[in-house]
Amino acid sequence: MSFRLAAYAVCIADGRVLLARHVAREGGSNWTLPGGRVEHGEDPFDAVIREVAEETGCAAVVERLLGVDSRVIPAASARAGVEHQNVGIFYRVRLTGGELRPEPDGEIAESVWTPFADVTGLRRSSLVDIGLALAQTRPATGHVAAVPVGGLIQH
Repeated sequence: MSFRLAAYAVCIADGRVLLARHVAREGGSNWTLPGGRVEHGEDPFDAVIREVAEETGCAAVVERLLGVDSRVIPAASARAGVEHQNVGIFYRVRLTGGELRPEPDGEIAESVWTPFADVTGLRRSSLVDIGLALAQTRPATGHVAAVPVGGLIQH
């Protein structure tokens, strides 16, 4: 089994959430939250700010920790064909400067402010639904139920 620790930004303003369109090297795309891998020795708090800057071109500050999600992706659905565990740390983040742009030499083709009502019609990572659930319900445990994958919702 492979393992990844990641930090994700939930940026919400005026009934919209900031989403990033991830384009896989092997083709296909889906919408996700800005964020990604926590590097060796890096604090997840710092990682989410770095990832927002890399993927969107914007500076950000963390407003609060929202929660943690752990998911196991079966080998048949995982990119490398090996069972994979992803542990995601979700932060409420506010943009403080910069202009949205594609990730240079990366897999994020664009970042856009998306009305909440439009999210359910998008092909998206389950991370989007987890992040929004954490932001909207703010559970004391920092944990929400797993999001079923299928249809428009992908790993």
